[in-house]
Amino acid sequence: MDRARAAPPLTIGAGTNMLKVCVRAAVTLALVGLLFTYRVRAEEAAAEGERIYEDYCATCHGEQLQNNSNGLTFDLRRLKSDEYPRFVNSVSNGKNKMPPWKGVLTETQIKDLWAYIRASVSP
Repeated sequence: MDRARAAPPLTIGAGTNMLKVCVRAAVTLALVGLLFTYRVRAEEAAAEGERIYEDYCATCHGEQLQNNSNGLTFDLRRLKSDEYPRFVNSVSNGKNKMPPWKGVLTETQIKDLWAYIRASVSP
């Protein structure tokens, strides 16, 4: 008659390895969740930025960032990813014929505009 075998007792080493596996899995799931949340927020910001752009910027800078002003206004698609401070300064304080939007657009709206511009530019 075969007797059912009892499971071997857990040793400290085996438990420690299982704990490491569980911690790694939990950290991985947390990171995936954060990345997903960040991506969703980035998409929401870009969508909100598009609405703001259409309301405040498209008249001069062109519908859907398609600048057709023959050089009269800056083509926002030319902004590089490291030029956010320049963008904020120009939007807030105006530049050349562009009026200042400080007090009209909030900091969050300006960030959302930036998200829209960056999401619309090919890398």
